[in-house]
Amino acid sequence: MNPEKERWVLLVVLSIIWGSSFILIKKSLEHFTPYEVGALRVLIAGIVLLPLAILNIKKFPRKHLKWLIIAAVTGNFIPMFLFPIAETQISSSIAGIINSMMPIFVIIVGTLFWKFSTSKRQLIGVAISFSGACILALSGGESGELKLIPIVLLLLATLCYAISTTTVKSKLHEIPAKILSAFVFSFVLILPSLITLVFSGFFNNLHANENLFVGLGFVSLLSIFGTGLAMMLNYRLLSISTPLFASTVTLLMPVVAVIWGILDGEKLTPMQGLGGVVILAGLIFLRAKPLVTK
Repeated sequence: MNPEKERWVLLVVLSIIWGSSFILIKKSLEHFTPYEVGALRVLIAGIVLLPLAILNIKKFPRKHLKWLIIAAVTGNFIPMFLFPIAETQISSSIAGIINSMMPIFVIIVGTLFWKFSTSKRQLIGVAISFSGACILALSGGESGELKLIPIVLLLLATLCYAISTTTVKSKLHEIPAKILSAFVFSFVLILPSLITLVFSGFFNNLHANENLFVGLGFVSLLSIFGTGLAMMLNYRLLSISTPLFASTVTLLMPVVAVIWGILDGEKLTPMQGLGGVVILAGLIFLRAKPLVTK
């Protein structure tokens, strides 16, 4: 498959996988705490990818260890906890919509740290999408209650994704996607996720029953597909495209997230719907011209 066709195929597949992650987080939270969901998500992915990491241990990028750790922690550890914490207070649909702001943070991080040039059109798009995020943050839920903190947590998680994406593209692009994913989850994140599970009391409250197995089923789907496989595809997409193009997977993710949310009985208020539309309008506007490196 030629790179141009491949990157669009990867974009669509990633949109479906990651767009489904928000409902899987919601279902996992019915059985585990947010910290357990985050830690299990990382741990299961690490265990699944461990054989691949061991087989390719000689290719471990020791000279780029600093960048590997930054990419791992910001892209595959911190957000794994921020999303479940936020989804205890807001719907999976809203989480998917807020996550669509990632291209904005890619532009900001890329401009500040990696010397990406930014056009006036992109800045206008950022302003439009930011206004949409403000509408969402101030809209409240079906009860009308203002829920600013979970919105801020989701924006922080999205910023972390942008830091990871631009770091991978700038410093780790030479490492094959599947090997990079294996190193990130197996060599960097298995131990921190285990420690988190210990301090969360997961092993003390572990009882073999139907609730446990159902919960593990949801988390395993989230981990294997929404984390391990998705990151492999994302790293591959980054290697054949730009960070901004890769981040526009978030344009399609909200559609998938909202569909799953509606099927699960969630409802969007008119103000939330307006906020989502404004965010997407800004992203479509800024996507008209790609980022280039000076």
